Amino acid sequence: MDSAARRASALSGDAAAWPLPASGAWHPGLGAAGRRFFELSPDRPFTLEGGGTLAGPVLAYETWGALDADAANAVLVCHALTGDAHAHGLAHPPSQPTEGWWNDFIGPGRPLDTNRHFVVCANVLGGCQGSTGPSSVNPATGERYGPDFPVVTNRDIVRSQWALGRHLGIDRWLAVVGGSMGGMTVLEWGITYPQRVGSLVVIASAADASAQQIAWSNVGRQAILDDSKFRGGRYYDAADGDGPHRGLANARRIAMIHYRSGDEFDRRFARHSEDPVLPLRLEQRFDVESYLDYQGAKFVPRFDANTYLVLNKLMDLHDVGRGRGGIDAALNRIVAPTMVMSVRTDFLYPRPQQLRIVEALARRPTMRVEHIDIDSDNGHDGFLTEPDQTGPPMGEFIDDVYKSDAGPSGATR
Repeated sequence: MDSAARRASALSGDAAAWPLPASGAWHPGLGAAGRRFFELSPDRPFTLEGGGTLAGPVLAYETWGALDADAANAVLVCHALTGDAHAHGLAHPPSQPTEGWWNDFIGPGRPLDTNRHFVVCANVLGGCQGSTGPSSVNPATGERYGPDFPVVTNRDIVRSQWALGRHLGIDRWLAVVGGSMGGMTVLEWGITYPQRVGSLVVIASAADASAQQIAWSNVGRQAILDDSKFRGGRYYDAADGDGPHRGLANARRIAMIHYRSGDEFDRRFARHSEDPVLPLRLEQRFDVESYLDYQGAKFVPRFDANTYLVLNKLMDLHDVGRGRGGIDAALNRIVAPTMVMSVRTDFLYPRPQQLRIVEALARRPTMRVEHIDIDSDNGHDGFLTEPDQTGPPMGEFIDDVYKSDAGPSGATR
């Protein structure tokens, strides 16, 4: 039985059998591994859309490939809710316990070809893998932010990434790509800085969060808030095994139900159970239940409960039309060629949400917009699990833009 399986079995037992740190957030004592750090606003507070401020915030980021002489080959990858800057590369425990979450898409000869492109990924503000977030120390108090961390929106994320790009010498991205929460960020890039992006790739995402998406988010957050060991968000000094592990694992269980699809669950698990069916018992376990336990147990050691609350709320607040005259008016600001992808079995961000984006953009005869259907029974997670369907069209689209794009100087690259 591996460590995740042991933790899964401990979910319904004594917490002492699960002696993990109270938070899975990264801290300097773990080593930087591939991370680099950018001081976002060293001389003045960084003001957030919601009215809060952050003093001296930092972004953790990674890069692959080399920036060319005119900085025309830069691609920004935007991560999803539980992602981080480590989109590509090997695992480096304990600093980076898992391999790159988009390894099939990034690297030499892959769709985001690091022999030709300079690829960048940053952990978002509010994250827990090196960027300033709830687990960071608030310089005003000398204590962890915890529940005092301010509300962050996708517009704040985009402004921080724009500053990171300038720091790296990038005035205009060849492409900004991402799925799920990352796709929301991609749309905000195209709307907020229309002249600073050469192309957009939006995967399994939406122009605004629906009522059902907000409802799913609410029950996930409530699972954390209801954990007695959450302690109102002030759990960082708790002993190992005494953090809000069960609440965070339950939030992950809930999320995995809507990240995947009924088709996949039926194919993989059906009604199979390793436990004897008779006599009938409440404790009898179906295999799909064990799968959810395992996913929760894998998740807890690498994430932070307060960060989950902050970023999950960021997704609920996503609405490109807020303060811009509505969604269509906001999308009308996009001028970059745009590719939108849908996963056939995605019931969390269903296909009509992507088609709404496509139809709004396609109303302009000069606007280049393409739509791709991903035929997968993996549900919403198809944007991660189907590189053969997702990667080639994305790479070809970006390459075509790269070949035909006329930059600010008018010179064809």
